[in-house]
Amino acid sequence: MVSSSLIRRSRVESQGLLQLALPILGAQLAQAGMSTVDVLMAGRASAADLAAVSVGASLWVPLMLFMTGTLMGLTPIVAQHLGATRYTDIRPAVHQALWVALALGLGSALLLHGLAAPVFGVMAVPDEVAGLATHYLYAVAPGLPGMALYQGLRAFSDGMNHTRPALLISLIGLLVNIPCNYLLIHGGDGVTLLLGAATPDWLQTLPALGAVGCGVATSIAMWVMCLSMVWYTRHARAYRTVTLWTAPALPQPGRIAELLRVGLPIGVAIFTEVTLFTLIALFVAGFGSIVVAAHQVALNFTSLLFMLPLSLGMALTVRVGNAIGRNAPEQARFVAFNGVGCALIAALLIDIVLLLGGSRIVAFYSANPEVRALAGQLILLAILYQFSDALQVSMAGALRGYKDTRIIMAITLFAYWIVGLGGGHLLGRGWAGHFSGLGVYGYWLGLIAGLSVAALLLGWRLWHTARHTMTRMTPAAESGPTEHKDA
Repeated sequence: MVSSSLIRRSRVESQGLLQLALPILGAQLAQAGMSTVDVLMAGRASAADLAAVSVGASLWVPLMLFMTGTLMGLTPIVAQHLGATRYTDIRPAVHQALWVALALGLGSALLLHGLAAPVFGVMAVPDEVAGLATHYLYAVAPGLPGMALYQGLRAFSDGMNHTRPALLISLIGLLVNIPCNYLLIHGGDGVTLLLGAATPDWLQTLPALGAVGCGVATSIAMWVMCLSMVWYTRHARAYRTVTLWTAPALPQPGRIAELLRVGLPIGVAIFTEVTLFTLIALFVAGFGSIVVAAHQVALNFTSLLFMLPLSLGMALTVRVGNAIGRNAPEQARFVAFNGVGCALIAALLIDIVLLLGGSRIVAFYSANPEVRALAGQLILLAILYQFSDALQVSMAGALRGYKDTRIIMAITLFAYWIVGLGGGHLLGRGWAGHFSGLGVYGYWLGLIAGLSVAALLLGWRLWHTARHTMTRMTPAAESGPTEHKDA
């Protein structure tokens, strides 16, 4: 029987984890809302504008997520310094992350300028859409350095156990994005339609930019978020022990190398996951419009619910990192596996929502009965992988707290690309002379297999890392905090 002290300890830790995770969840939903607003408003302008925004986002969003993942390497570094009360080490670590963020942001902007047109040519995108999408990306590109700097500061704030600013500033970005989108997409005519005779003369002459206006609005929102986070980290009391904005540190190769050693594997893992779903969408496109629509509906809905275990995993990085910084490996292990238990409870709640409300939610996405029926069947398949998905994302978050990230990248590449994509493609398309393909169901079964393999391998790695860390750190426990390196 579980002792009352263990239950009490678990309850206290779970409350601390949720206090960090819920603002992260809100921030993730707000940022997803920005993408939704872009699609909805561009779609009201014209089908070509909608297509341009959708195709363009397929290039810049993976780049942004790669930057975000790489800069997430700062969170466990700051969390471990905070746990060890090494406040003087936090400021230079953050400054190095900002140098990396600036380089990533500028590099991504240049990539969009140089690769947009050639990539659309290879993808055989129609000329009208390709031209609009290219200029849309040119408009988004100036905002990427601002977004990278914001993500660096957000990683610092999360590592300081201060996750609410990300929620607040993401909401600010959303509130800026909506009116800027409307104004720049629809121009003066759209404003006049909304305000009538009260429209100022200078607004009436504003041209309607369509998809390009959507890109400009996105850039504006990115820089507003960046500058808001700069202002907040400069003035909020929570960061006074760090004195972040004094004595700027020049680039230091050693600290940058530490950040990249921890962060680059995270960026690659996230990029791998994003491209997995992108490629599956491309493969599924050959099955017809009904299948494509149903696939996107089921994937969009389940991805929205996935934000909860994802947020728990991001919060786990901070909690585990704090414990390691305090030289408390046993506490770190308890935090990690307690967090995994919380993720399993979240998966159970998600399964209940999918089982009881899936068909009703699908009805909001489409009026087509064929799309609804197929999407409902895919959601039933999604119920099968919620536990695996929650396990793998929470375990990956815990391992990031240990700064053990390279193995996450290796496991992700194998589980997602070899098992998930390879197995899904085999099941979906079939094997001539052996068995016929299962269509879209095969790809979803591949996802289930890939996520399950990832959960098993990450579970083994977390158990090994926690045990190895306890063995290595315990003898030094009486001599004070020590820096933990990659497990």
